[in-house]
Amino acid sequence: MIRPCLLSVLMSCFLSPVTIVAAQPLEPVKVSDDGSHFVGALSGRRFVVWGVNYDHDASGRLLDEYWIDEWETVVEDFREIKALGVNCVRIHLQVGKFMTSPSEPDSTSLDQLARLVKLAEDTGLYLDVTGLACYHKANIPPWYDELSEQNRWAAQTVFWEAIARTCANSPAIFCYDLMNEPILPGKEPATDWLAGEFGGKHFVQRLALDLNGRSREQIAEAWVNTMTDAIRQHDKHHMITVGVIPWVFAFGGGKPLFYSPRVNKRLDFVAVHFYPKKGKIDQALKALRAYEVGKPLVIEETFPLKCSSEELTDFIHRSSDHTDGWISFYWGTPAAQLRTKDQPTIGEAITADWLERFSATSTEITNQKPQR
Repeated sequence: MIRPCLLSVLMSCFLSPVTIVAAQPLEPVKVSDDGSHFVGALSGRRFVVWGVNYDHDASGRLLDEYWIDEWETVVEDFREIKALGVNCVRIHLQVGKFMTSPSEPDSTSLDQLARLVKLAEDTGLYLDVTGLACYHKANIPPWYDELSEQNRWAAQTVFWEAIARTCANSPAIFCYDLMNEPILPGKEPATDWLAGEFGGKHFVQRLALDLNGRSREQIAEAWVNTMTDAIRQHDKHHMITVGVIPWVFAFGGGKPLFYSPRVNKRLDFVAVHFYPKKGKIDQALKALRAYEVGKPLVIEETFPLKCSSEELTDFIHRSSDHTDGWISFYWGTPAAQLRTKDQPTIGEAITADWLERFSATSTEITNQKPQR
């Protein structure tokens, strides 16, 4: 339990106006020599991820849809994120904003990414760079969906080569997440590269439309190797992962696909997305154990979407003995501002409550996590 005096200090820091404090130079982060957790590459000190997904603003616009015209908003948001006690920001980059053709990346977007990386360095925040997003269908170029599987993968390698060239020399890059929640086709061929819609966005994407005699593991392994090779041409050091849906939890059993022995060889750590259900925290913790594969484990997405803030806080504490990081969400509006709205929605009230809890827990988790 966090001490009342510490809680009051943390809350006052979060709810008061943000002040600009010069950040200490960032130290590159890597996997420890024994492969069990993260450490500073220079100091060897343990590093625990405590972050937010900064994917869209309060109106639902994705970051790369407004970050040029409204740059000062991004700068302000990064300062607010830093004030939360966060050390990592997960950003989501859309294919349609970074590729002008299957073989040509968009130089304007790459320049803006470089600007964001510099902002992260100046603010003292690491970046989880998630790519190949197709969240807004309106931003998907018609040529992209018309490509064959082989040519689609080739375009994806061009994307990742360009991102890696832009980010390779920055200590602010925590990792590259190859794709958000990729899936594979079933026995019957699929007709759409995207899966279902959630909140006006398509977060789930297929790597192939047809198995064509291959196993799902064979496709996943080949795709991970192809994307990793593209990154490693320009960046030999920063970590690589894939953020996945925990089907073990969703289906109540089974084994991880991307973190199976065959597929995970080129991935540096496990990134899994957990939204525990009300009254089922024990089941979520049991499912999480399936993702202990001898590598650091990060819960790359979590939020009280299906449970209370109290239950999610309990989930975080109880998973801390075998988890190396948690990344929640920040959508550009501080808790204090959400609290003072005339008629906040239920969602805004939940978000405000969670941001306060998340901020208050930051020091306790990142500084007091036991060594394994």
